Amino acid sequence: MQLLVIEDDPLIGKTLRQGLSESGHACMWAKDGQRGLELASSQQFDAIILDLMLPGMPGLDVLRNIRSQGIQTPVIALTALGSVDDRVNGLKAGADDYVVKPFALVELTARLEAVCRRTVSRPPMVMQAGPLSLDLATRRVARDGREIDLTPTEFSLLEILMRYAGHIVTRRMLSEHLWETDWEGATNVIEVHINRLRGKLDKGYEGSVIQTVRGRGYALRAT
Repeated sequence: MQLLVIEDDPLIGKTLRQGLSESGHACMWAKDGQRGLELASSQQFDAIILDLMLPGMPGLDVLRNIRSQGIQTPVIALTALGSVDDRVNGLKAGADDYVVKPFALVELTARLEAVCRRTVSRPPMVMQAGPLSLDLATRRVARDGREIDLTPTEFSLLEILMRYAGHIVTRRMLSEHLWETDWEGATNVIEVHINRLRGKLDKGYEGSVIQTVRGRGYALRAT
């Protein structure tokens, strides 16, 4: 499985990444809520392990942001808080399961497998932003009901822009989403792909649904 661990405790985070990797899973580790949200929003994972007691952006806020974007990736909430109210709040925010620290890795792994089995039959997710729709299962894109043929790169670009519709997507985020690298340089390769995507999305319309935010990145109109 492709897993994302969002955990600020260096010992727990390192232990989880090592243990899950040794169990045959690909595991990424984000050490704060903001970075975790960026990864969860820009890449596809089979499951997310989320510590709720995070500095800066609390885990519940990360979870609510993930679900508000329509991301249905299974999430296991991980926290030292063990009261009924804490568990209920996590589940109401969109968690699929709840594990209280301290825990055994074998239990966490079993819970991961269980939530993935339960969610494998979920219906395909269709993203919507203004006149645009994007079906992650069939990889179909349409504007006002008219289908648009996109290359795999253009589809991936549009996917992350739609996940952050109404917000700025930086060139670094685009680079990580497309090429799994945090490199951000002066090349115009991203601009070339954006311009090609605009040409297809905006054909027959005035203006563009993708706005350039000078010096920062791009933003997709949400309405």
